[in-house]
Amino acid sequence: MAVSAAKGRFSLALGARTLAAPSAYIGLGQANRALHTTSTCLVDDKHDSSSSSTGSGQAAEEPKRTLPQKASHIVRSILHGSEQVRQETRDTLSKVLARGKYVHELATHKVKPGCMDQYRDVVAQLYPYIVRNLSPGTKLVGSWETDIGDLDTAIHIWEYQGYPALSKAYLEYRTDPKYQELHRKMLSFIQERNSQIMLEFQFWPTHPPVSKGGVYELRSYTLKSGTLLEWEQNWRVGVECRKHHEVPMGAWFSQLGDLNQVHHLWQYSDLQVRKEVREAAWSENGWPETVLNTVPLIQKMSSRIMLPMPFSSLK
Repeated sequence: MAVSAAKGRFSLALGARTLAAPSAYIGLGQANRALHTTSTCLVDDKHDSSSSSTGSGQAAEEPKRTLPQKASHIVRSILHGSEQVRQETRDTLSKVLARGKYVHELATHKVKPGCMDQYRDVVAQLYPYIVRNLSPGTKLVGSWETDIGDLDTAIHIWEYQGYPALSKAYLEYRTDPKYQELHRKMLSFIQERNSQIMLEFQFWPTHPPVSKGGVYELRSYTLKSGTLLEWEQNWRVGVECRKHHEVPMGAWFSQLGDLNQVHHLWQYSDLQVRKEVREAAWSENGWPETVLNTVPLIQKMSSRIMLPMPFSSLK
């Protein structure tokens, strides 16, 4: 009776969730069907133990599960997906999501109030020096200072040709005298720093250097654990809707540092244009569904309106 009641509750929850995002719960659907096929085993343990064949050439009989173990296995399958689906996800998630060509770093610097001008002057020397004189596999995607959002904050996005280039660059940073000199000056104007290693989404490559003017928006999302694939599936459609009105500049998901985070970078000529293109997106087929399906996946989100620094590649 308890199993039947639990089955009913899980089926109702599964049905409601599937209406919101049908493509993302294949594993749960398989687990729910497994509940039907194994319910007789929970009632009749003897039948379960006699169901395996003993003929020659057949696989060895699987270890018997006790009644509580069977119930626990089914509940885990319903809540987390089948073992097979979870294994396939572990094997292919990074290959499915990531473009695989580059590794990116998001560096966030909280600057001391009143010191942004001095900070900017030092960084304008340090970062071009890195690009010109240190690891050739390192590029500066862009550097910005926040205009709306976390004030007194600088955002820098670096691009490396894979993890070997990242490791080589870090080694050069630690050993190059000129870098160390300028880096110490920069640190004297910073209150707090954060670094995050990211991969770019396969369907949303980072925009090459361009001078467009205007403002940039960095939208950051902290997702519920285990929902990144569903996010990617929905935004693969959503970004196509937005492309009709604006040019996406980049999108990444975190690998090291703060995890379960996604960042989207957009560019607008001004805030009024931002308002207009975001409103226009609602007329596109697929955009309302993208919002409907992804909002439940978010734990936290933030938006920064940023102005590019003079030496930024994206400006």
